Amino acid sequence: MATATTVMQDEMPLTARIGELDRHGFLFGQKLAASMSPLLHSVVYRELGLRWEQIRLDSTDMGHFLKLMKHPKFYGASVTMPHKVAIMQHLDELTDECRDIGACNTIFIRDLPDGRRLFCGTNTDVVGTREAFLQNVSRPAAVFEGRPGLVVGGGGAARSAVYALRKWLKATDIYLVNRDKAEVDSIMAQCAERGYGDGLVHVETTEQAEALEGPGAVVACVPDFPPRTEAERLARRITRTMLRKEHKGAMLEMCYNPSPYTELGALAEAEGWQVILGTEALVWQGIEQDKYWTGRQASELPVKAIQEVIASKLGQRLRL
Repeated sequence: MATATTVMQDEMPLTARIGELDRHGFLFGQKLAASMSPLLHSVVYRELGLRWEQIRLDSTDMGHFLKLMKHPKFYGASVTMPHKVAIMQHLDELTDECRDIGACNTIFIRDLPDGRRLFCGTNTDVVGTREAFLQNVSRPAAVFEGRPGLVVGGGGAARSAVYALRKWLKATDIYLVNRDKAEVDSIMAQCAERGYGDGLVHVETTEQAEALEGPGAVVACVPDFPPRTEAERLARRITRTMLRKEHKGAMLEMCYNPSPYTELGALAEAEGWQVILGTEALVWQGIEQDKYWTGRQASELPVKAIQEVIASKLGQRLRL
């Protein structure tokens, strides 16, 4: 099985590469060099005996990508920044989670009886968040179900976390902690517009945090940098106040680059929380993608092999 390669902008290397494969997909976006997506999917295809490959397409050219999608061997794509929103208007169908979150990270094909191919979009990031908790927490009902959730951050990953907590992980209220009030306001408005914005609470002070019921599930969606500005330091103090509550649940630390072992994760562990590494969300969102692309169930996919390869890759990065 050949390893994933970066697509050059001239057509000859790409054409030749596709010709060697039975099926091919793409990782479409920018700044893809550090992405472990092609590696993850190469494990699946190798273990299943498929001559398939996910090829890196580092590009801003949407028109070029839309032409590449029409190739008969194309099975689908991972879509990353800056295309997650822009791609949606070019697809034939969207899943509920893709539409509700307002971002697409996965394209898959639905074949019709008359031979037509529909290009469909979904969002597996939310499934990655859900499964990271469900696959790693032995007693969800005791740890996080029926309790508030907490999301730290204000970007796209935070929106996915809110969706997963509300739709699948049985959170009651969802607390939002972030350095930027405008980002929180945007999340609350979009979630309300799409029907899952009830019970969102912007926690803006440590005094407010002290008075709230402790969360059971926390999703941290911020880079692993020490707080520098006063707004960042305040957000960290509020988060620590939440982590010091009597109830200790589980925290998914979405940051895993360059290392999944973050300062915030260490703080949570010191307070008695179970910390789930962000690589778990990466693995489970990738498995969900391959369910769409291969037609197999998760039980038929090499989960253990994927986890071992991703852990080994992270170990290499840490040694470097």
